[in-house]
Amino acid sequence: MKLNSKQFLDLSAEFADFKTAAVAILPVPYEGGITYGAGTAQGPDAVINASQHLELYDEILKAEPFRMGIATLIPLKPPLDPQGLQKAVYRCSKAVIKEDKFVVLLGGDHSISIGYFQALQEKHPQLSIIQLDAHADLRDSYGGNPLNHACVMSRIREFTTHTLQIGLRSMSFDEAQRIERENLAVCTMAEYRRGNYDIDAAIARLPAPVYVSVDVDVFDWSVIRSTGTPEPGGFFWHEALHLLRKIFMQKNVAGFDVVELSGNLNDRNSAFAVAKLIYKMLGFKLEAAVQQKTLEWPDRPRGSLF
Repeated sequence: MKLNSKQFLDLSAEFADFKTAAVAILPVPYEGGITYGAGTAQGPDAVINASQHLELYDEILKAEPFRMGIATLIPLKPPLDPQGLQKAVYRCSKAVIKEDKFVVLLGGDHSISIGYFQALQEKHPQLSIIQLDAHADLRDSYGGNPLNHACVMSRIREFTTHTLQIGLRSMSFDEAQRIERENLAVCTMAEYRRGNYDIDAAIARLPAPVYVSVDVDVFDWSVIRSTGTPEPGGFFWHEALHLLRKIFMQKNVAGFDVVELSGNLNDRNSAFAVAKLIYKMLGFKLEAAVQQKTLEWPDRPRGSLF
């Protein structure tokens, strides 16, 4: 596997060696289904650049998760057509999974999740998904394209019916009807804030392992504002971290993606927040493994931990 010339967190060669790293980050700079703002093709590079200014010590975990090894691969060169894109993501992510790495998909628009989910499900047939997103993404087609990012959960539900969607605050009438008709597990942002939805029970009902898909528009604009389809009233930073840590501790998370950041030279904060989010999530994954497998916190990369 070829490494990126710029490594996530600016790690030294010892901690970014693909052979010994526990984690592989796969950037996919794709925005083939723009519906509002542009820039998601520049998102992965903006996140990697911002990550090089993060502190490596995690004050919540009181540890340095990077020591498990995090290798950042060269960006996938996405085909322009949606079908070709999905096939490319599937093939590339499958190849990395076969190397026994925990894969983080870094987008790019949300449609890239479909190919990775398909590849990961081949390893984990009971794979379910938790989507953190402002939008339902349950349209069967959008703009004549069934692989548009507005359709990602419709396509993933063709692989599994075990889905949980959290943070929604924007959907079409047809999507709302589908949620009611099929009794889908959906926790809107309003329900979450009012405490009207039993998140713990919903997470518990999902078969393990789970895939976590984070569209950064799930966050409030005070946390992340540069995204293609922004919506007001989302998660605050610590509110989201609390939920994500709960997910990682209650379920075996087999992989995750973070998508929909728009590269914006006038907004360094959003890219920095996304970079820190990814590092936090990797820390939660490592924390869960340390506690559940009675591992020691690693001091250097030793290959697969998960």
